[in-house]
Amino acid sequence: MNQDFVKLDRLDGTGTNFNRWKDKLMFFLTALKVAYVLNPNLPEIPPPKDGESDEVKKQREKRQEDEVICRGHILNTLSDTLYDLFTVVKSPREIWATLEREYASQKQGADEFLIKKYFEFKLDDSSSLMDQIHNLQVIVSKHKEYGVEISESMQVGAIIAKLPSSWNDYQKKLLHTSEILTISSVLKHLRIEEGARILHKKEFDSDPRVNMVHEKKF
Repeated sequence: MNQDFVKLDRLDGTGTNFNRWKDKLMFFLTALKVAYVLNPNLPEIPPPKDGESDEVKKQREKRQEDEVICRGHILNTLSDTLYDLFTVVKSPREIWATLEREYASQKQGADEFLIKKYFEFKLDDSSSLMDQIHNLQVIVSKHKEYGVEISESMQVGAIIAKLPSSWNDYQKKLLHTSEILTISSVLKHLRIEEGARILHKKEFDSDPRVNMVHEKKF
């Protein structure tokens, strides 16, 4: 099979892409019918003995060949640093188990960091609101990479709750709407409102009469 079929990622030394790498590689190995050799409960290959049947010999050869193929594909998708580290390990199960142990602890730390980052994320008036929300959605996507799902209703609620204080009136409008808000719909509403605010500001700045009235008030 051509690896382009599933576009395999290379696992880097940081392990930030471990879940994606693992899922894609497991799919590929399953399609090759060799993923079974990664089963930790799979018994060891028994040594050859006199008088064994041709069928047993074929099973041993098949198992040995599958382990070589599986190991080769795992090594082939590692970064150069990881490849050098694991190339001396002959068992694909040992390589797989070691990587899972190594990056499971990193995943837990990354989960906690991303969750903290998500809840502490603030929207403000310093830059485009939609650009900031895009950055917030990037954090959500990274959660998914680590297997943490944030429901759509929670995402919608978080976006509304994180609106700047200058958006308080519009925030109340969204909170009291009878419309069932989705991520797509709330982003549409915010995009329209931000566009209207930008247009209003441009008209205010470019109209000298408005500026004169504003100056007289002060």
